[in-house]
Amino acid sequence: MAVNLLLGLQWGDEGKGKIVDVLTTDYDIIARFQGGPNAGHTLIFDGHKHVLHTIPSGIFHKTAVNVVGNGVVIDPVIFKNELDNLDKFNLDFNSKLLISRKAHLILPTHRLLDAASEASKGKAKIGSTLKGIGPTYMDKTGRNGLRVGDLEMANWEERFDNLTQKHLKMLDFHGIELEYNLDELKAEFNKGIERLKELTFIDSEEYLNNAMKNGKTILAEGAQGSLLDIDFGTYPFVTSSNTTAAGACTGLGIAPNKIGDVFGIFKAYTTRVGSGPFPTELFDEDGARMAKVGHEFGATTGRPRRCGWLDIVALKYAVQVNGVTQLMMMKGDVLSGFDTLKICTSYKYKGEEISHFPFNIDEENITPIYTEFKGWEDDLTQMTSADELPQNLLDYIAFVEKEVEVPVKIVSVGPDRKQTIIR
Repeated sequence: MAVNLLLGLQWGDEGKGKIVDVLTTDYDIIARFQGGPNAGHTLIFDGHKHVLHTIPSGIFHKTAVNVVGNGVVIDPVIFKNELDNLDKFNLDFNSKLLISRKAHLILPTHRLLDAASEASKGKAKIGSTLKGIGPTYMDKTGRNGLRVGDLEMANWEERFDNLTQKHLKMLDFHGIELEYNLDELKAEFNKGIERLKELTFIDSEEYLNNAMKNGKTILAEGAQGSLLDIDFGTYPFVTSSNTTAAGACTGLGIAPNKIGDVFGIFKAYTTRVGSGPFPTELFDEDGARMAKVGHEFGATTGRPRRCGWLDIVALKYAVQVNGVTQLMMMKGDVLSGFDTLKICTSYKYKGEEISHFPFNIDEENITPIYTEFKGWEDDLTQMTSADELPQNLLDYIAFVEKEVEVPVKIVSVGPDRKQTIIR
């Protein structure tokens, strides 16, 4: 069996958690392949809202097994809190939640290094979530990191203490005064480690490849979005991992020829949290309206999201890099009531009109060029089938499909899993 991928195509916050939740009934295994607790996947069903940070979004389904892959970085403190919040649902974590031994651990001092690094940048800060993600991936590539499997080794305490002391020396380099109590941080961390050790650790690449051989269906779940990819995103305002399809291969140990469908998630408009260029960002009433109606606040940080029109240039780029085979459009309902909608179809880049995503999209280099569309007044949130959708919305979708040459198979018309229209 092939592994299907589900990815965000913008700067994250596209609604991946909801779609994984909707699709999980079709899969035996849901596997996270990168990122860490900087992700926030929101699921709403039965009148309840759930925000997952590290745990895959299939955890609420009775039969799906959820795998945290080797490409993920885990903060035991946040992970424990996430598990504690789910305890009331009586989920069988031992059989439903499996952790790769090769996943790296976020230490308390990784979070301190993150805070010091960001503070030292001043106005040039990149908008880190301050979860210690970047320093953990730096230790991973620097071959200093500690992994889940190290918890099973006899010299765990020694290795933890050695890396902690190294981090404390690095903090001095930044010259930033941080207030912290290392003993308290370590005590909290150890509680998280003990909870983590209650779960089942696996050699995930072996587990997943055996599952494929045995005919199991697997959905690989990405975090953040393609425009935050460390290689292909708007560097340096990016995350520290590969959020694109290639990251699923390295983050799960799956060969490229085992990838099947690639589901690309995008909003009907565009949002971004934190710093970084954003060509179609709106600073007027339209942008404020999108933010208010769409409840655009980060699921992890609570920070307000910047809002703007849909950027087809960026979307085509993400589709191309990921090899997307099906599109899923989220939050179409948020655009109801706009008289006129706009889609950016090309850029004026250093005086020349281009239709591809260039090396640099800073404001001084880029002017978006728009195509306008008629809006719709209809309330989409009560609609349950594609034939109910207003014609102007269908025209909007058809234009997107024509531009990116990939069909839109799902249209989300509200946050609940039931508010999902299959086309």
